[in-house]
Amino acid sequence: MATIILVLIGIVAALFGSIVGLGGGIIIVPSLVLLGPSLLGEEVSSQTAVGTSLAVLIFTALTSTWTYRKQGKVDFRSGWLFFATSGPAAMIGALVTDYIPQGPFQLAFGLFMLAMFGLMLARERVKPLRIDWPIKRSFTDGSGAVHEYGYNLPLALTIGFAVGLCSGLFGIGGGSLFVPIMVILFRFPPHVATASSMFVIFLSSILGSGVHLWNGNIDWPLFWALAPGALIGGRIGAVIASRLSGPQLMWLLRVTLLIMAAYLIFKGANEM
Repeated sequence: MATIILVLIGIVAALFGSIVGLGGGIIIVPSLVLLGPSLLGEEVSSQTAVGTSLAVLIFTALTSTWTYRKQGKVDFRSGWLFFATSGPAAMIGALVTDYIPQGPFQLAFGLFMLAMFGLMLARERVKPLRIDWPIKRSFTDGSGAVHEYGYNLPLALTIGFAVGLCSGLFGIGGGSLFVPIMVILFRFPPHVATASSMFVIFLSSILGSGVHLWNGNIDWPLFWALAPGALIGGRIGAVIASRLSGPQLMWLLRVTLLIMAAYLIFKGANEM
């Protein structure tokens, strides 16, 4: 039964993650931390949850990126730019995770999820800023539509570093930060931002997971239970994202984030 539930967690996490560019870790990590005692009969440390989640995200992001690439939605040039700082920062974040106790980690993760809840609302309510960025991009997607957007190199690299740091630290992939920033600040089309974000998540997850593997933070039985769901959910999510806006799924995700954020903040504050 525990294995079935873990597979379902992997599917749901990857489904939500690939639809909105989150990567799925924002579902996997709190699920492992909160459900560990009742589901597995033992507590899952925050380090193990993060390391295992980041390793699973490799499969989620790979299947999503592959599907998005066939749809012609991935801006690889911009993706490599963000990865230039996101990748190394993910390794730094993975190293820092080992030095954070369980209580402060849960509190920090809860506050992070609360911030993600706010960013997801802002993404839909705040109009993209009209800034004349020095670097201009023209991207033609798979449907033949041409999109114009741009960015500032130092700012883009700084954002990549911050997102990568959070990725390695919390095991969340980073798309929950990337997508709203790319859409609101740099005027990326939402579907291009989501697809390109998954590409960066794929690359950064490999580097971050390598550090967690070196530190022994990957629980392989958990990984092999979650990975099949990640493969299935990542592909399904990318297909759904190309056909639906998914407002019901987005509201469900927001409510889930808010509930888990409140619980983690309460639990983390009590354990400090």
